[in-house]
Amino acid sequence: MKSNGNIVTIRNLSKIYQQGEINVTALDNISLDIAAGEFLTLMGPSGSGKSTLLHIIAGIDRPTSGECHVQGIDVAQLNESQLADWRNQNVGFVFQTFNLIPVLTAYENVELPLLLTRLNRSERRKQVETALDLVGLADRMKHLPKQLSGGQEQRVAIARALVTDPALVVADEPTGNLDSHSAQEVLKVLQLLARDAGKTVIMVTHDPKAAAFGSRSIHLEKGELSN
Repeated sequence: MKSNGNIVTIRNLSKIYQQGEINVTALDNISLDIAAGEFLTLMGPSGSGKSTLLHIIAGIDRPTSGECHVQGIDVAQLNESQLADWRNQNVGFVFQTFNLIPVLTAYENVELPLLLTRLNRSERRKQVETALDLVGLADRMKHLPKQLSGGQEQRVAIARALVTDPALVVADEPTGNLDSHSAQEVLKVLQLLARDAGKTVIMVTHDPKAAAFGSRSIHLEKGELSN
């Protein structure tokens, strides 16, 4: 099920969590198409299901029912090993906490995902330098995280998400820990990735100002899409 121009096709998707004897519906019969190269923002109050939807698209979580096709593959049908391989090759993750390793330089932090690949050192260097250049930090590659601002740390985290050249970049509240200036820096990078680098970016945010950087926003309310 791959519609022309769509990287993500979701049909009748539901996610129900069991809490003791109570069933909690996180997503209720969602259908959605996301175009390749789109910068989509998911908005809604806490508990609306936006992070759950992001995690299912990224193959971190599985739906209770329905279909989620990414690049024509129904990710819910993959076993754990296949899913791990698929994520490594197709999805870059950016989270609210930067998750950089303090004793590694920016270059070494970005290189980490490539150590799981068969690339040699010079091939890895080329991809790391390209990723850091994309986020505007080619001149900071030898710096440790403590020598960088919060915005620069998050841009290193984005470079790390990009270094394997994934088609899809998912960001969960990526500006939640940043001041407004640093947040703008990060949002402009995400915007650039979709507009100029051909990535599909899906971002969860509470902030309407952050959502305005996207090419389209959708709202979730109690597990349902609302206009």
